[in-house]
Amino acid sequence: MFTKVYPIYIFIYQKYLTKYNSFFPLSTKVSSMPIFPHGLNGIFISQGAELGKDCVIFHQVTIGSNTLVDSKGQGAPTIGDNVYIGAGAKIIGKVTIGNNVRIGANCVVTKDVPDNTTVVSAPIRFIEKTEKMNNIFVKY
Repeated sequence: MFTKVYPIYIFIYQKYLTKYNSFFPLSTKVSSMPIFPHGLNGIFISQGAELGKDCVIFHQVTIGSNTLVDSKGQGAPTIGDNVYIGAGAKIIGKVTIGNNVRIGANCVVTKDVPDNTTVVSAPIRFIEKTEKMNNIFVKY
């Protein structure tokens, strides 16, 4: 009887993810259910990714695989226990995020992060131009 009901659960789950522009495959290895303080809004978790216990994942986060054949970082991320991932952060490729790690908002992580580490982005840079820039949006 369960096999007849199971496909409907998958259908409902996929509709829910579509509603929130998210992707969280059922094949993802999860030690315990992550905490999503702002819901699943814009969260993308690639197939092959692994999540440890008590992870906090904010909105617009990507935990994505690198599928480039000639890349040294080919594969999907492994996230440790008690990891806090700030809004808009991107973790790409076969990287290992240690335990008790904080990843700041909008950080792009492409290298392994050791335990008990905070990851922050570089300070902002200004690139001044001498000519006026045209920022008009043009539709295709």
